[in-house]
Amino acid sequence: MESHDFRPGASFESLRVRARILAQTRNFFAARGVLEVETPLLCEAGAVDQHLDPILARYHPPGSQRPLDRWLVTSSEHSMKRLLAAGSGPIYQISRAFRDGERGRLHNPEFTILEWYRPGWDHHQLMDEVEALVGEILRSAPGGPRIPEGRFDRWTYRQAFLDALGFDPHKVSASDLCRIAGLEGVPPLPGLEAEDRDAWLNLLLLARVEGTLGFDRPAFLLDYPPSQAALARVRLDDVPVAERFELYVYGVEIANGYHELCDPKEQEARFHEANRKRREMGKAQLPMDLRFLAALEAGLPPCAGVAVGLDRVAMLALGSSTIDDVIAFPIDRA
Repeated sequence: MESHDFRPGASFESLRVRARILAQTRNFFAARGVLEVETPLLCEAGAVDQHLDPILARYHPPGSQRPLDRWLVTSSEHSMKRLLAAGSGPIYQISRAFRDGERGRLHNPEFTILEWYRPGWDHHQLMDEVEALVGEILRSAPGGPRIPEGRFDRWTYRQAFLDALGFDPHKVSASDLCRIAGLEGVPPLPGLEAEDRDAWLNLLLLARVEGTLGFDRPAFLLDYPPSQAALARVRLDDVPVAERFELYVYGVEIANGYHELCDPKEQEARFHEANRKRREMGKAQLPMDLRFLAALEAGLPPCAGVAVGLDRVAMLALGSSTIDDVIAFPIDRA
C-alpha cells in the first residue's frame, strides 16, 4: 500500500497557541455583549468581486434529477448582514472561508476568518475595537512580535503612497502608474491591462507600500480610492474616498473593514460592475445574492464591519513566516 504522511504540518505547540487565540477572541466578545452566530458555508450566491473566486460545489436535493449549484463562501458577510437587517444587534462569527486559486505563504484556499459587525458605529470606532482585540492577542503571545503600548498608527492611503513612492494615488493616471512601476523595477502581472488604474495601484501597494507598514507599531491604512470601495460607503470630500480600512502588522495585512454600504441600488450596481470587470478578465460571471439585496432593501442598519484573518494573527503570534505553521492540515496535506 502506498505510504501517506498522516501527521499534521503544524506542531501541537502551534495548535495550542491557536486554540488560546480562539478562546481569547470569544472571551473578548462575550465581555462586550456581542452575540456569536453561525451562518452557512454553502450558499446560492456570494460576493461578486473581480478579484475573489469562489469554489463551486453541487448539491443533489432528495428526489431531484438535477444537482443545484452552490458556492462555498469567500466570507460570511452577506449572511451576517441578513441577520443584522432582521434585528440581531452586534454579532461576530469565527468560521471557515474558501477562495479558489489562492495558495502561498499567507494564503490557503480554506482558511479561518473572524468577522464582526457593530450597528450604529462608523469605521473609526471599529478600528478602536480591532486595535483592542489584536493588541490583546499579540501582546500576550510568547515569541510573537513586539507591539508597543499606545495607539496603532493610522495612515491614509494617500499618505502611505506619498511616503513610500512620492505621488498622490488619487490623482495619478494609469499610464503614469505604469511608468512608475517600470522605474521601481516592478514587473506587471500577466494580463494586466495598461489602462487598468486600480490594478496598477494594487500592484504598487503590494510591491512597494505594504512592506513599509506596521513595523514600528501596527498600522491602519484607510480612505481608499472610491473605485476600491467594495462594500464600503464613499465619503464625498473634495477628493472622494471609500470609508474602508486595512490593518498591517510587520507588513502583513490581517484585517479589512468598512463603514458599510446600506444602499441596495448602489450595491446592485457595484455587483454588475464587478461582473463586467470579470468578463474583461476572462472570468466566469457570478450570480448576485438576491437575498442579501433584499436584506438591504428591508433596511440594513448603519453599521461598521470587519474581517480578520485568524491564521495570519496566529502566525504573527508565533513569530512564524507562513500560515502553514498554524494550520493542522493545509491544502497540500488535507
